[in-house]
Amino acid sequence: MPILIIVESPAKARTIKGFLGKNYTVKASLGHVRDLPRSRFGIDVEKNFEPHYITIRGKGPVLKELRDAAKKADRVFLATDPDREGEAIAWHLATALNVEEEECRVDFREITKDAVKLSIKKPRPISQPLVDAQQARRVVDRVVGYELSPLLWAKVKPGLSAGRVQSVAVKLIVDREREIEAFVKEEYWSVTAHLGTERQEQFEAKLHYKDGKKLDLPNEEAARQVEHDLADQVWKVAEVTKKKRQRNPAPPFTTSTMQQEAARKLGFAAKKTMRLAQQLYEGLPMGKLGTLGLITYMRTDATRVAPEAISEVRTFIKETHGESYIPQKPRAYAAKKGAQEAHEAIRPTSTLRTPADVKQYLSRDQLRLYTLIWERFVASQMSSAVFDAMTVDLKVVNYLFRATGSQLKFPGFLKIYQEGSDSSSQTDDSKDRLLPELKVGEIVHLEKLDLGQHFTQPPARFTEAMLVKTLEEEGIGRPSTYAPIIDTIGARGYVEREEKRFRPTELGTIVTDLLADSFPRLLDVGFTAGLEEELDNIEEGQTIWQDVIGEFYEPFAVDLKKAHDELERIEIQDEVSDVLCDKCGRNMVYKLGRYGKFLACPGYPECKNTKPILDEIGVECALCKKEGRTGGQLVGRRSRRGRYFYGCSSYPDCTYTSWKRPVAELCEHCGNHLVIPKEGADPVCANKECLGGKTK
Repeated sequence: MPILIIVESPAKARTIKGFLGKNYTVKASLGHVRDLPRSRFGIDVEKNFEPHYITIRGKGPVLKELRDAAKKADRVFLATDPDREGEAIAWHLATALNVEEEECRVDFREITKDAVKLSIKKPRPISQPLVDAQQARRVVDRVVGYELSPLLWAKVKPGLSAGRVQSVAVKLIVDREREIEAFVKEEYWSVTAHLGTERQEQFEAKLHYKDGKKLDLPNEEAARQVEHDLADQVWKVAEVTKKKRQRNPAPPFTTSTMQQEAARKLGFAAKKTMRLAQQLYEGLPMGKLGTLGLITYMRTDATRVAPEAISEVRTFIKETHGESYIPQKPRAYAAKKGAQEAHEAIRPTSTLRTPADVKQYLSRDQLRLYTLIWERFVASQMSSAVFDAMTVDLKVVNYLFRATGSQLKFPGFLKIYQEGSDSSSQTDDSKDRLLPELKVGEIVHLEKLDLGQHFTQPPARFTEAMLVKTLEEEGIGRPSTYAPIIDTIGARGYVEREEKRFRPTELGTIVTDLLADSFPRLLDVGFTAGLEEELDNIEEGQTIWQDVIGEFYEPFAVDLKKAHDELERIEIQDEVSDVLCDKCGRNMVYKLGRYGKFLACPGYPECKNTKPILDEIGVECALCKKEGRTGGQLVGRRSRRGRYFYGCSSYPDCTYTSWKRPVAELCEHCGNHLVIPKEGADPVCANKECLGGKTK
């Protein structure tokens, strides 16, 4: 009995075909086959928001091939991805191919031989609520994008576009930038005591209280007063507290946490992470083992893990690390509100396929992401790390200083994995910070008192990991949308990246302000999150999708008409620079392109001269000096792909470049510029061939 199975991608088709016999034909739809038309609205508002779907341009031959294959088959199974988008693709395929069987839908949470064969034995009907949830999202996004864009063309400039969720993401970035601009730094001081015992043991303690109250030191005068008060005073141990402290592992990955951690630890953009995860999920050639899917489905917000996978990983941990590394009971992680619990967390399809085992079959980046997923999952079922924590309070006159220390007694999951952080000042609990054995009443002596000047810092600009985390926490978008959101706001020129952090462009700020004034609900985080919950309710079969669109559309249409009637056109004047055009002598102006700002001659089209913007960082080029050239300054600029880097202003005569920010200090061994590897870090030598001194 010939059976046709249709999936989205050729890679997935090849993997599944390898698990099945001669009676099965596996074809790929190459994604969606039908969608709303690109050249017109495609939604009949008067007919209860009825969408008009057409065959996507270029998909005619694909549909013909699938129809021909369907005619030769006794049964057709639609095995698209197990989410809203996959369900909608299956629904469109069933319509386009006239699939009559009610139970035609199969889905795989992992692409392994057992999972595929089991799913084929248990086909189900297409889930209309799941399809409706996708339709609702598609329609509401079409309404916003199609009807807001002409407003922006008329009021700002032609060619602009807006999106429902993307506009909220840009507003987050704009609001953060305004917080930074409005921030007024405040001075404060700290006091750190370097102390010693009679046994010649050294340790540090920080000032915490005066007269039992927290003490703020706003200036040097206040800090000097503390120094004066403590001169020649007796330092005595007032209290010693010892306790065991446990640290538990993080849950296995969801889409959001995987994107965040891949950004922190691997430097991957969300789009790249999802592309690599798709490859690992759909299957890769594994030599004699054939083509195998290495991870479970990568679009999920659940932390649930199948019992058989937990059993396998616990056995692996016991055999590899010993019984002390597995907790008595398997770990279960609380689901976040609204999580799709039918899905699993992202995990290896088999823990037994270690990164070392698959290394030879994967590309470098595939291996790095697989290793991250594998280590995170294994660690999530391991024992807690145990620390001996010690706190010592020291009294000196009416001041209290506190010293803290900890010692790792049992590594537990830290033997495998430690979660990353967005903070450059992250403390690492796995490092021992030992205090000497101190007793209450013991006298210690002051060796040195450090007075430190500090300033409060403004909120940090969003990194990609921070933005994904915020979108998830605020309920904006869903696992499948984070990467497209970030990709879109950059492509539209509304935000730019500076040292891996987002800042809004002038255009992004203008468009955000216009939309926020005219469509306050649309750019409200709470409203956007509420609409996401309504989409979830549609998926659960609790709400009719047209009702949700109707409630959104009526006030939106009122705001839209008002904006067209009342908004005045915003004239964006080009900012004039002091750079003269070397072809016609005019002052060049700043323009915004796909990859950020650049300089252009205002005499266009007569003069088409353009130049990149050079951000001077106040560092003379050491390579120019070394080779006898003068005048070379290191500047920040953008590559053709929009990536920020540093180079010499004397290019092309000088070819010095660096992805990391250079400093004036040179390596004492090779004479090259030291660079800042990440925010808050000490400079290191960027020369990979330099083996001495401050090297990587």
